[in-house]
Amino acid sequence: MDPRHSEAAAAELQKLREQGLLREEWPIVGPQGPEIRVEGRAGAVLNFCANNYLGLSGHPELVAAAHRTLYTWGYGMSSVRFICGTQRLHWDLERKVAEFLGMEDAILYAACFDANAGVFEPLLGAEDAILTDRLNHASIIDGVRLCKATRFVYEHADMADLEKKLVEAASSRFRLIVTDGVFSMDGDVAPLDQICALADRHRALVMVDDSHATGFMGRTGRGTPEHCGVTGRVDILTTTFGKALGGAMGGAIAARKETVDLLRQRSRPYLFSNSLAPVVAGATLRALELLAQTTELRDRLESNTRVFRERMTAAGFEIRPGVHPIVPIMFSRFTPDDAPLAQRFARALLEAGIYVKGFFFPVVPRGLSRIRVQVSAAHTPAHIDHAVEAFTKVGRSLGVL
Repeated sequence: MDPRHSEAAAAELQKLREQGLLREEWPIVGPQGPEIRVEGRAGAVLNFCANNYLGLSGHPELVAAAHRTLYTWGYGMSSVRFICGTQRLHWDLERKVAEFLGMEDAILYAACFDANAGVFEPLLGAEDAILTDRLNHASIIDGVRLCKATRFVYEHADMADLEKKLVEAASSRFRLIVTDGVFSMDGDVAPLDQICALADRHRALVMVDDSHATGFMGRTGRGTPEHCGVTGRVDILTTTFGKALGGAMGGAIAARKETVDLLRQRSRPYLFSNSLAPVVAGATLRALELLAQTTELRDRLESNTRVFRERMTAAGFEIRPGVHPIVPIMFSRFTPDDAPLAQRFARALLEAGIYVKGFFFPVVPRGLSRIRVQVSAAHTPAHIDHAVEAFTKVGRSLGVL
């Protein structure tokens, strides 16, 4: 073993520590929810940074479903799907996901990261082209790198640049436009109506990662295709069960049956990773059943998001405009060295009873550090009042307001 590598790692960590850029983990004691306890801290704090958009992570219906599944189907599969890792439960969930998303079929993965890592290489080759938004999620970037198709990166949500790249790729056999449905750092929604129009004009395919939209975007929570009015015009949807649909883990790809069947034969994360744990599959099935019965949770989330955005704007904070429950609180207009400010702001908010985190490079571009707030349907009006008051107090103390 060469000790120089450990020494270099230690030096790099010390540099980050001195710059105030060391990411910290604050362990939660107990279940996820709008009110949580942090190890080493007395009293509860309000969680405003979870992907728990619909408040389902600790929902009693999902907890009960998880218990039932555990006793009926067992704990783990100890196998990949094609050997002895498929239960009827997995088929049931795939059918329910496809039905909910309005697609012909679906295939399960351990995470949406795995879904995005395993979708491109089996479907596209060297004679094809992928056109990807510059701000797409890291899992899409990594998945594209594993594929031999020619990569074209278009500027974020820039339809003129996308069309230019489509023309450049005109000689390709297949052209696939891939975008996040909602971009996780800014909460902005991809212009899917314009993307689908360009795809129709240039005979291209469209793929959307809808991880930050499935279950609550759109009138009935079917995601950004419904929100943007392009239901039925997206060829491939990837999504996660680790956010609005209970928050545990797991992901899926939904597409035409032939596409899914080919992925079952060739997608490496599907072929070489353990099956999704039965308890996660059973609880996710229950989550989808709940969302198919009523839009109450997504309606409450929409209202909470609107109120929080309006009140934070009125308080004087710079926030990225939009309608999504991701609400970035920006600091770049106050100081060019905004990353340490974001860290100090998050620690001060924790002392004020609000659990959030600072985001800085390389998660976001340099000079665009922020606190990324995420609103939940589980937040009450009192929770939102407390959050806005705490943000305002800390903002004044740190010279942000």
